This record gives sequence, structure tokens and C-alpha cells, in this order.
Amino acid sequence: MPNQPSPLPYAQRADLFAQLAALEKAGLPAQTAFSTVKLAGANQARLNAMCALLARGRDIPSAGFQTGVFSEIETQLLRAATSAGSPAHSYRRLANTYALKVRLSKKVRSRMMLPIAVFFIALVVQPLPALVSGALSAGGYVWHVLRPCLAIGLGYRLLRWLPEWLAHAPPSFMRTQLEAGLIQLPIFGVLHVRSNVRDFFESLALMLEAGLPMFDALPKACKTIRNQKIRATFTRLLRTMKQGATLGMALEDVAYLGDRQIIEFVKTGEASGTLPEMLFRHVQFETDAIAHLQEQIAEWLPRLIYGAVALWMAYGILTGGGFAPNLPAELR
Repeated sequence: MPNQPSPLPYAQRADLFAQLAALEKAGLPAQTAFSTVKLAGANQARLNAMCALLARGRDIPSAGFQTGVFSEIETQLLRAATSAGSPAHSYRRLANTYALKVRLSKKVRSRMMLPIAVFFIALVVQPLPALVSGALSAGGYVWHVLRPCLAIGLGYRLLRWLPEWLAHAPPSFMRTQLEAGLIQLPIFGVLHVRSNVRDFFESLALMLEAGLPMFDALPKACKTIRNQKIRATFTRLLRTMKQGATLGMALEDVAYLGDRQIIEFVKTGEASGTLPEMLFRHVQFETDAIAHLQEQIAEWLPRLIYGAVALWMAYGILTGGGFAPNLPAELR
């Protein structure tokens, strides 16, 4: 969608959804709630435009997506929640999700300061002997320092752009290959799969709790799955259930369920008539597990990068002639 504005910063999204959750719990109408909320800077204009659409009768997810207040993923989730009744629970979950992202981002940045400082010191110091000896010109020295910085900056921008591109790009061979590769990544692939599956079961629980029939709730819940490969797998649940299977039976043939504990939760819920409650219990377990995994990544990623920088510096020192300087040809 070329005209779709870029998503709000995580910090603003965390604040937005926290305010909306509190106002929704207080019972304020949607238009009143959104007119009460304030966003920092130029993004307030998006919220004002959304309020105008709500006044003309547009629903919350559509108005939010059209004005750029909500991303496509948020829109799908809130559409499912509003179909089920109140979006307060989804507001709270989104607020907690983005607050965790902000907290982890700050934690990673603070812990990355030392590795980054060591890296730039290495970039500046490593080519100095060649510059002093005349083997490297001043321009060559500057380029030697800037080239890794440019490559790292480009890689960082690509990593920031890729998730949003995947969220908005139409189905294609390239998207399918990228999403398949994303699933295979160590650690991050597990986090990606578990987040998508968690979103599916939470949306399904919200709608079932509000009284929507299973056959109406399943397709809506599938739309909250961002990865097309995973979504295609869960879309087959509806066909299997229409052939007479229960949800617990249909899940037995579905991949991406991890330890498959969810199957026992679902079968217990179906047998006791408490399926939404059992789904919510599983969702809470998964949310805690995902948060713990994200905390571990934030803890270890700076250490790994620092170790890689230290090894790179040691390699440069050992191979750069510092310990065994090259002698002129006539003295060899």
C-alpha cells in the first residue's frame, strides 16, 4: 500500500494503547476515547483524522488503518476484537507488547555502547600503521574507516524495513521465500513462529468468548497471522472441521505448535465447555515464554557482538604486521 503512512514509533504505540485500554474499561464511547488521547508531535494529526472518520460512522479498525494510527497487523487484531465485543483486552495486550519492545530496545542500546565504542576504536586504530608507513593514503584511510560503517548502517536499515515490507507486501515468490527463511532462523525464527501462533489463539479466544460461532471466528483469527506460510497452515483448520473434526482433532495435523501443549488445552476446553478460558490460559503461558525469550536475546546479543568485535580486533593485530613488520625487500 504505497500511500499507507509508516507505523507509529513503538513508544507512542505503547502509550496510545495503554490510554485506550483504560478509557475502554471506563466505558467511554470510541469517538470520545480517541478524541481524549494525545500523540506527540505531528502524529496527532493522524489521530484527529481518525476521530473525523469515527464521527462519520467508520469502525475503529478501518478508521485507524486509513489514517495510519494502526498498522495492518493491529487492524486485523482489533477487527477480530471488535467483532467479539470490546477491544479493551487487545488494547492492553498491544500496550504491553510495545512497552516490552521499548524496554528491550533501551536495554540493548545501553548494553551495546561498549561494543560499539570498541568497534569504532578498532576501525580508527587498525589502519594507522599503514597510514604512517605511507602504504595507505589519507583518502584510503578515511574510506577504510567509513566502509564498514556504511555497510552496517545499510544492514540496520534493511532489518528495520523488512518486517514492515513483509506486513504490507502482496503474496509473491520473494515474500514466500523470505518468510520461509525467517522461520528457519535460529532463535529469532522460533520467536517469530510463536508470536504468530499466539496471536491466532488469542484472537480466536476473544471471538469465541463473545459468542461468535467457531466457523465464523476461525477465518478472522487466521487473518491476524502475519506470516503467509504459517497462515496457510492454519487456514486448513476450517476445512478439516467442516468435515466433522473438533478443533483439538484438527490441530493434531497442524505444524508450528511447538511442544503441542495447546492440543491438550483445547481438548480439555472442548470437553468441559470452557474452550475460551483454556485458550486464554495457553496464550498467557506463551506470552510469558516469548517475553522471557526476548529478555534472553537482549541479555546475550550485546555480549555476542562484543565477542565478535574482540576477535576481529585480535585477528587484525595478528595479521596486520604489528608483531612481524614487513622488511624491505633488500633486507630480507
